[in-house]
Amino acid sequence: MGSALQAYAFDDLRLGMRETLMRTIMETHISDFAAITGDRNPLLLDEAFASQSLFGQRIAHGMFTAGMISALIGTRLPGPGSVYLSQTLQFLAPVRIGDVVTAAVEVVELVPARQRVRLFCECVADGRGVLEGEAWVAVPESGGAAP
Repeated sequence: MGSALQAYAFDDLRLGMRETLMRTIMETHISDFAAITGDRNPLLLDEAFASQSLFGQRIAHGMFTAGMISALIGTRLPGPGSVYLSQTLQFLAPVRIGDVVTAAVEVVELVPARQRVRLFCECVADGRGVLEGEAWVAVPESGGAAP
């Protein structure tokens, strides 16, 4: 799996198609995400505060992890031209600085009449599930153009 953009037309999609993306979560990811979004929750940014939390240490923003799903949808499956319509998420466990997170999306339903695809979405950090859900995506008739 390379880093090049990949676009699938609706007719190219098949049940079971899957793509993944892996990232090691770094301090800079958390501080940059906080700066961009304005989410400055001390559980995420302040070690003294976080050490007194149920996690005992700082954790990454859940939406940063969910953003890896968005990256997969927009760049690999279905890829450029697809339109992200909805997402459900369940956060299962915290993601910590240094965790290696693998995000994955898998085609689980195709709706030809509307050119929609339902994707199972999950993130695993160092072997433990940290996020799961599903996304609905509109897919172009031919690769690279919005439906």
